[in-house]
Amino acid sequence: MPARTPAAHALHELVALSRAQFDAPDEGEILRLAMDHIVAAGPYSAEAGYLKVGGDLVPSPRNGQTHALAVGRRVRELAGQDGNVTVAGKPWGRALGLRGPGELHGYLVVTSRSRPTGAERSLLAMLVRHTAAALSVAFAHRRQREDALELHRLREERTALQRQLISVVAELGYERAVHALMAGVAASGGGEEAVTRALHGLTGLPALLEDRFGRLRSWTGPDRPVPYPEPDPVRQDEMLHAVAKEAGPVRIRDRLITLIRPHGEILGVLALVDARDEADEHTVLALGHAAASLALELTHLRNLAEVELKLHRELADDLLAGTDEPSAYARSEAVGHDLHGSHYVVVVQWSNRTADDSFAQTVSRAAVAVGMRSLLTRRSDHVVLITGDRPHARALYEALARETGTRSGTIGVSAPSDSLNDIPHHYQEAQRALEVRRQSRERYGTTFFDELGLYRILGPGSDYRELETFVHEWLGQLIDYDSRHHAAMVQALSRYFDCGGNYDETADSLAIHRSTLRYRLQRIRDISGHDLANVEDRLNLQVATRVWKIVLGGPG
Repeated sequence: MPARTPAAHALHELVALSRAQFDAPDEGEILRLAMDHIVAAGPYSAEAGYLKVGGDLVPSPRNGQTHALAVGRRVRELAGQDGNVTVAGKPWGRALGLRGPGELHGYLVVTSRSRPTGAERSLLAMLVRHTAAALSVAFAHRRQREDALELHRLREERTALQRQLISVVAELGYERAVHALMAGVAASGGGEEAVTRALHGLTGLPALLEDRFGRLRSWTGPDRPVPYPEPDPVRQDEMLHAVAKEAGPVRIRDRLITLIRPHGEILGVLALVDARDEADEHTVLALGHAAASLALELTHLRNLAEVELKLHRELADDLLAGTDEPSAYARSEAVGHDLHGSHYVVVVQWSNRTADDSFAQTVSRAAVAVGMRSLLTRRSDHVVLITGDRPHARALYEALARETGTRSGTIGVSAPSDSLNDIPHHYQEAQRALEVRRQSRERYGTTFFDELGLYRILGPGSDYRELETFVHEWLGQLIDYDSRHHAAMVQALSRYFDCGGNYDETADSLAIHRSTLRYRLQRIRDISGHDLANVEDRLNLQVATRVWKIVLGGPG
């Protein structure tokens, strides 16, 4: 059994004193017990005691002679109120009234060799209340139980006081146990899951931790939603604002929620799922200690992440600018990123987000979520990733659309780089892929440089007016015809080239008969004046339809 703390020991002694006082034979013995046991409440001395008898204050036989007259005079001056008492050699002194319902039973004059703490003052006040209650019972007995109803009330008060004292002892033990448990969990290095596991064990309720954006980090207990709901950014901000305004946990629907907010910055949301409204003061206490433990854990992780991000950015910046391979390999090992093998450069730009640290962190989270191992840095209008795996055609884009709440973003991906010295060149490729995508009809999404075909030779800064001139030269007659007759000759020609000149595939994709396709191709020859059987005409027409569709925004 663990040893009692000083506070618990003091409370235990006061419980015993209270019982002895209520069993005492008369008022004098009650006062004597209080004076003899005053040290249980703190660094106190009982300087004097007085009982009210026949309208006068009668000193206790235990009163010392030193200062007796001065103290007695001061007590009478107080006329029933508490007040300071000056005793030589004692820096602190108080005369405390022993009051019952509607009357004063006496005084207890207490001095201290030092100024009492708040806890010591509370214990002294508790001793005074218990002594006063015991005196009230004794006086009631002396009056031969003239008022049985009042005596019953006093007994109820005594019982409530004793229960309160016992409850304080129990609460102190529970709080100490919870604190010790959470401190042990934090010291074990188990991280976030260990804390939510301990909280679930203490409360019996499912415990969960979300990041500040509402994404689940840890869940312990039954009934975990699968898949976990995607957060609504607007509702999440409203919830954070509502909880932040309150001093303690806040109930929102079936959850009891508190914020992980060291130094005012919200790092996460800790919650208990309490569908039956079973949470009590013990639940709230455990939730508070778990939040304090997680605040330390998440702050530590945040600091580590910031240092790691800084090192990653510095290495990524040097790779994009060009750096020597031995140094790059050594630094990459230090930050835990393998630069050996092929790498891709990925450029990310979102129309509603500036490329600041916040957006860089958003891109980093999305990349991790889709399994991309990457170094990250940012430029004035875009974020750059150097990743060891070829990105999935849509995964990163979809993850960022969920993170940002909008699909208005563009991603450019370079061809694979087998040499660190080529990374600056591949960075230009990624930028080129992004730029082609932004100028195309479908400006939002992901474009790979090695899939651009002809557009790989069109470097950044190309004059798109020249492209328009080229398209007009080869397709102008057809475009004008389509406009006048609400036809789709250019689209049919584009689909014909996309299908590799196969009549059946082209007809099926256009949902027309093969003979209709033959007629349209003949009309295209007649209208445009270009012969599809001519190799040079065929090449230029195919390039023109691709530029018309991808770069100039023709119908897909």
